[in-house]
Formats: sequence, C-alpha cells, structure tokens
Amino acid sequence: MNKNRNYFSILIILFSTLSVNVFSQQSDNLDNWLNTITTSVPFLIISPDAKSGGMGDVGVASSPDAMSMHWNPAKYAFIDNDIGFSVCYTPWLKSLVPDINLSYLSGYKRLDDNQAVGFSLRYFTLGEINFTDANNNPLGSFSPNEFSLDGAYSLKLSPYFSTGVSLRYVYSNLTGGQQVGTLATKPANTVAGDISGYFIKEIRLASQQMDWAIGLNISNIGAKVSYTETIDKDFIPTNLRLGSSLSTDIDDYNSLAFEFNINKLLVPTPPIYNDDGDIISGQDPNVSVISGIFQSFSDAPFGDREIRELIYSTGLEYWYDQQFAIRSGFFYEHPTKGDRQFFTLGAGLRYNVFGLDFSYLIPIQGRDEVNAVNPLSNTLRFALTFDFNATEEIEE
Repeated sequence: MNKNRNYFSILIILFSTLSVNVFSQQSDNLDNWLNTITTSVPFLIISPDAKSGGMGDVGVASSPDAMSMHWNPAKYAFIDNDIGFSVCYTPWLKSLVPDINLSYLSGYKRLDDNQAVGFSLRYFTLGEINFTDANNNPLGSFSPNEFSLDGAYSLKLSPYFSTGVSLRYVYSNLTGGQQVGTLATKPANTVAGDISGYFIKEIRLASQQMDWAIGLNISNIGAKVSYTETIDKDFIPTNLRLGSSLSTDIDDYNSLAFEFNINKLLVPTPPIYNDDGDIISGQDPNVSVISGIFQSFSDAPFGDREIRELIYSTGLEYWYDQQFAIRSGFFYEHPTKGDRQFFTLGAGLRYNVFGLDFSYLIPIQGRDEVNAVNPLSNTLRFALTFDFNATEEIEE
C-alpha cells in the first residue's frame, strides 16, 4: 500500500468519527464560512439502494418496497406482496479508494392486511489500512468495518395512514484496538430507534387520478458513542426526513411518479469560538441526545443560517408496463454545510418476482473542486429485489 493511499484512508477514519467542537473564524467572511455538521457512524445515513439512488436519494414518501426499512418503515403496512427482500451493493468513493463499499440486505413480511415487520443488515467496510507510529514504523494492518442490524414493526391505523417503529444495533470498529498516544481505542456500539409515519390517499388533480403520499421518518435516536474510555462522546446521526410524492397511471402501460424530500440532521451545530475558547455565536454542543434534537432547530451561529442545514432532494420515475423503469433526480446541500450537489440517473427491470435496479451519480463541481476529483464521482449502486405473493405460490 502506497503512502498516499494510507494517508487518505486515515483521513476517512477521522471524518467518519470526529465531531467538530472547536473552530475559530474571522468575521470578515462569515457568509461563506464552512460549518459542516459531522457525527460518528455516518454510514447509517448513506443511501443504500439503487432505486432511491437513481432518484436523488428520495424515498420517505415513495411507494412501499423491500428497501423501505432505510427510508420509512411505516410504508410496510401498505405493501401489496406477502414477503420480499432486497440485496444492494455500493462501491463508495471509488474515484479515490478502490475497496470501500456498502452492502445492504433488507426485507419484510406482511402479517395481515394491517401489519407488517421488516429487517435489515447494513455492512460498511473501509478496506485495509496500515498503521504506523510517530516514527513511521509499521504497527500492523487492519480492515475497519461497521454494521447495523435493524428490526421494524408497521401498523395501519386507518385506510390512509400507518405508523412504524424500528430498533437498531450499531457496531463500529475503526482502529482494531490500536493505541493512540496514551489512549487505548475500542469498538463503539450503541442502540438506536426510528419513529415513522406514512399517509397515502387517492386524489384527482388536473382531471387525472393520482396517489398522493406524505412520509416522515425520525431515525437513529440513540446514545452517543466513543472509541476511547474518555468522557467525551460523539452524537450518532439522528436524522429527520420529510417528503411528499405524487404518482399516476397515465394509461394502461405508462405510469409516472414524482417525489420531493427535505432532510435535516437533528444534532447540535458547531458554534463559533474565539481564541480563548469562549462561544461567541451559537450554543454549547455538549448536551444530551434529546436536548440536542430540540436544540438543532435553533442553534446555528448567527441564527439566520439555520435554513442552510436543510438538504433538498427530488426524483422522477417512469414505468412502462411495470416492467421497465427510468429514473432521474437531484440532490442539494448548501456549500457551507457539506456542498454535496449532484444529479442521478437510474434504471430498473421487473420480471415476475425478480427485480434489478441500477443507479449512477453525477456530481456538480463545488467551489473548491475546479481541478479536483470529486469523491462522489462515478458512484454506482446495484440492487436485486425479490417480491413474493403467498397466494400465488400456493396456487402454483
């Protein structure tokens, strides 16, 4: 492994685990001041599936499918088939490092007309990393990895509305027990939960019959984690996603769906400190998980920048005869909050119980990326889906 690869891999670990807690900034350029919100275990909020990946990372209000576990488990109560599952694979940051990837397995089982359960397993690996000491002497190699195991229950409360709850175990081992200075490192683990809701109703718009849906999911509500025995711990990515969709059958063969999502991290925003370490704008981020959720709506430095923490995504999906799909989408994050901006394209095939989906990400060059390689360039996602209907299987 060459020196550049080793250096970049270490950077990935740092950005994956550290929260921003100290930042000194001059007031002459505050409008463009970078104030990115970071958390531990960010792999929990990476879009894992190819269908939503082809639609700009939307999914909280889309039609129910096997991948609903990530986007909105409440949708499972409205799913048509009896049982199904999906296997997804994403080579992550492949333009920079060849062996970082995200694998995702999710599925569901309908209990009756009003209830369903779901599950998922998410596995994220950062490839192999060589560790060295301060004198560049080798300390061995390790393959950092993280995973989460989820279970969900969804209940239909009316013909139009369902709710869902999820429980998640999260494990993250990024150092393999290596010593960092005088501190011994350890794997981090925690338990988190989701609360979700889904509303869907037929409406008539512009003389066209449509399905209108609204989705809400508050995910990863859980305890902070630490990779050492220190008192300081980092927030996990508690996240709010709200969206709406419209879908319609144009005729017997053609159908169209449109969705719009708004996304926000429910963790404290890093404040601005002066050279003495005193907060000059913003609020103290060292609070409890619940306090951090409420504080996240009003703690942006200089107040008026709270709107910048919202992430917007929109997607369009066209189906021909429910057998072939074409998808597109757009994702926007403010330049001072991460600067992820990209278009997406995708396609899908369905044949009986089998489905295949593919997506491709096209990043927009950021303000500092004119001559740089965007880490998200050429991101691909692949998914295999199987949906079974119990009555059809019995008849066969």
